[in-house]
Amino acid sequence: MAATRPVALVTGASSGIGKETARAFVTAGFEVIGTGRKTSGLTPPAGVTYLDLDVASDDSATAAVGEVIEQFGRIDVLVNNAGMGSAGAVEENSLAQAQSIFNVNVFGVIRMTKAVLPHMRAQGSGRIINISSVLGITPQPFMALYVATKHAIEGYSESLDHEVREHGVRVLLVQPALTKTDFDANAARPDTPLPLYAERRRVFDEGMWRG
Repeated sequence: MAATRPVALVTGASSGIGKETARAFVTAGFEVIGTGRKTSGLTPPAGVTYLDLDVASDDSATAAVGEVIEQFGRIDVLVNNAGMGSAGAVEENSLAQAQSIFNVNVFGVIRMTKAVLPHMRAQGSGRIINISSVLGITPQPFMALYVATKHAIEGYSESLDHEVREHGVRVLLVQPALTKTDFDANAARPDTPLPLYAERRRVFDEGMWRG
């Protein structure tokens, strides 16, 4: 059944920036579908429909987009907000940890974008909004993996925008600064911590929130 209002799909909408983004789209008059890895038992904001989605899974991304199109008939806006933070010096993060963070923050965006693009091209319109960070354009010690993923999103988004704009689709970047949500508290901690970095890391973490 085709929706009579424009439709926005917001990933990572169960908390923080994603949840507030979903609310903002409701206020703007959109049908809003917000996603989280496990949304059962969660109460969505008024006007938001929750849907389970793991952006680290090809099948989950494809299925979620297909379900939204089947239920609402269209997707006008995709907000790629789902992501995870990381902390620690580069030496303290294993390659496996790096791969896990990139799989969510970068390849999750790519999965969702590839899933929605054919539909947006066919309808001749659409907006893909990728949540980057001010750290996507600036360096930051003890967050190198996270910073690297956001730099990747910057380049991916700007290049993609040039490819799809002739089809009525635009790709936009949003670069939030430090925002007090639970995101930082849930960041991946070093899986191979080294004592020589411990004090500098502690001072850096405390300074982030004092600032």
